[in-house]
Amino acid sequence: MTASHNPATPAWPPKSAPRLFVPLTLAVGAAVEIAGPQAHYLARVMRVAPGDGVVLCDDATGEWAARVTEAGKRAVMLEVTHRLRPRETMPDFTLCAALLKKDRFDLVLEKACELGAARIQPVLTRRCVADRLNLARAAAILTEAAEQCARTALPQIAEPVTLAALLRTWPGTRALFFADEAGGDSAAATFTANPGPAALLTGPEGGFDDAERTAIRALPEARPITLGPRILRGETAAIAGTALWMGLAGDWSI
Repeated sequence: MTASHNPATPAWPPKSAPRLFVPLTLAVGAAVEIAGPQAHYLARVMRVAPGDGVVLCDDATGEWAARVTEAGKRAVMLEVTHRLRPRETMPDFTLCAALLKKDRFDLVLEKACELGAARIQPVLTRRCVADRLNLARAAAILTEAAEQCARTALPQIAEPVTLAALLRTWPGTRALFFADEAGGDSAAATFTANPGPAALLTGPEGGFDDAERTAIRALPEARPITLGPRILRGETAAIAGTALWMGLAGDWSI
């Protein structure tokens, strides 16, 4: 007689379950009301129904499974059932990216989040085309990126600061890797030789001018680096430099 086998119980919630960050601290048994655009996303786009699973993150305690109890047109009610993962520990890395045109900086925000940056500090330089940033919109882009790539922690986004202010207040405990299009040491070798809290400074569409370059290099914590033999666009330098640091000194080896 052939032994019978029960089919494996499907994982719950399934990997296809919607993911959302919510602005409250979660716990087992908590009732969560989702309203506004997030409710529209769950009810109209994902078409959740009572009993369906949703994954919630609170940017404090981690990632939680929740079950839909009510799915209305204007609000969706959830009950938190159990914690899936604790909040991730992020590498101590700040991306100091010169402000770019809106669509290009949107890309920097999205990819920096996906790559694992803990903080993003927009910088205003003399050759920046853009001079302002909608912080609420930037935070929304980071949140959506974190939901898409299954992060359990949101990167911090700061108000733009001038390059002069950034250098004037730079902490002495953090290396500032300066992506200098005029040349520098090997990025890979420099990242490896300087472990610990780090930041990467990348330039605007037109690059840094000579006075800015001189001021950056005068900072004791500055480590001028090159990102290869080709001239990179501002968004490419920010993304490539972040990826290289994560691979050599971040958490990609875990």
